[in-house]
Amino acid sequence: MPSPRRDPHPSAPAPPSDELVLAAVERAGRHQAHDKPAVPVWAILDHLALARRSSAARFVRARLDALLAAGWLERGSRHGVPTWALTRPGERRLRHARASASVPALPESPQHRAWRNARTVAAAELERFRLGLRERMERAELLLDAAQPPHSDAWLELAEELQRACRRVASASHCLYEWVEPDDEHADVDEHVEPADAGLDEDERARRRTRRAGRRNMRLWDDAPRI
Repeated sequence: MPSPRRDPHPSAPAPPSDELVLAAVERAGRHQAHDKPAVPVWAILDHLALARRSSAARFVRARLDALLAAGWLERGSRHGVPTWALTRPGERRLRHARASASVPALPESPQHRAWRNARTVAAAELERFRLGLRERMERAELLLDAAQPPHSDAWLELAEELQRACRRVASASHCLYEWVEPDDEHADVDEHVEPADAGLDEDERARRRTRRAGRRNMRLWDDAPRI
């Protein structure tokens, strides 16, 4: 029996509805730090999971102007970059659409995707990071036990490597074991604060917060020294 013929030109996914665009604007604003609901177009596209140079993205950009004309969005500017935010009529429109179940679910949010990706990579890389740290610690022991005292440059170089290795282990451990899964109701911002900090004096709290900077940044996990 012959197999069914396949369409060599499958139809493209349907562009997002106006209500879904409004939902993306709302969630993008909610996920910004410091309660700033106005968002640039690239943030809206990220919440719709659309490539920025795609035809769907061009469609969304055109719809933003249409939603502005309808009074459902307002346009602003931040540092010269155009921004968009829901108006009161836009909020009402979105509530009514949700009440009638006419708003499809948004794709996974960028902040949840970042959390999930970090956990996945940390689970795959943590053991390698630990082995790398152990190897550098063994090199430190060899330098300590050397019959002839090593040149100071050897210690300085190893100090840099140890710092990077320790930070990789710390960062991957945080992403895998300590980073709480974000929800869609709040912005997921690392304030570099932990519950146990309440028992510390102010100076120690400040030192720990400074050390925690960048602990979710996977771009710092490569082995190359940074100049």
